[in-house]
Amino acid sequence: MDYGTYLQAAMALVFVVGLIGLVSVLARRAGLGFPMTANRAGNARHLEVVEVIPVDGRRRLVLIRRDETFHLLLLGANSETVVETGITILPKPSVLQNPIGPRNAP
Repeated sequence: MDYGTYLQAAMALVFVVGLIGLVSVLARRAGLGFPMTANRAGNARHLEVVEVIPVDGRRRLVLIRRDETFHLLLLGANSETVVETGITILPKPSVLQNPIGPRNAP
């Protein structure tokens, strides 16, 4: 085989990869394939990943919110463990009525 055959094979490969990319872009614009967002009336999201913290090289802690309840999961390469469930977040306290600080004495 000479260099012309290698060049022709490389150009054919680039052409085929380009066609695959073009077809995938056109399919996404046409709405085919898996939708990026759930089709839900309004923006009522019931499930959200709040925070992810790596524990070590293989495991990570994931805090998930479902409606108004939080769940803490430990995810590993081959296992999933529920650490705590039913966590509710208390509302933040309002501004103190009498903040501690210097007072002007009469």
